[in-house]
Amino acid sequence: MFFSQAGARPRMWEASPSEHKKWVEVFKACDEENKGCLSRENFKVAVVMLFGYKPSKIEADAVMSSVDPNTSGILLKEFLDIVRKKKEAQLYRNEIRHIFTAFDRHYRGYLTLEDFKKAFKQVAPKLSERIILEVFSRSSSLNQFSSLKEASSPCAEPSRGCPQHVEHL
Repeated sequence: MFFSQAGARPRMWEASPSEHKKWVEVFKACDEENKGCLSRENFKVAVVMLFGYKPSKIEADAVMSSVDPNTSGILLKEFLDIVRKKKEAQLYRNEIRHIFTAFDRHYRGYLTLEDFKKAFKQVAPKLSERIILEVFSRSSSLNQFSSLKEASSPCAEPSRGCPQHVEHL
């Protein structure tokens, strides 16, 4: 479901008409000179308006490098595509956070094998323990949920092969 060899990927997502309208309005508000495109600085303002944070230099550079060099900035169509992708990524991160929170019943910030077993027992009671162990092992090696630390087990010496530590599975 949310695991794969290459890692999970966000699904295609379409904005509602009202959300799409908001994006267009933000674009127009940030296109101060009515050129039909956004400069680097205007793009940053638009991101602040829509997502509540100022893009880093690296993010702004990446966006600007993808812009058609024959234009003087980001066109509306490009802007809408960028915002849609950012929204997809935001929704995906929120979904992963929600799943992690459901598994992390003790609010420790990491998942133990026991957390996994309890969660899967509720959602897929017929799933074999071997499959659960494999999912747990893969999820920690892919860092899908959290960095599972040695502190996830009461074992004082995880190097002795404690079965509660995913590194030893």
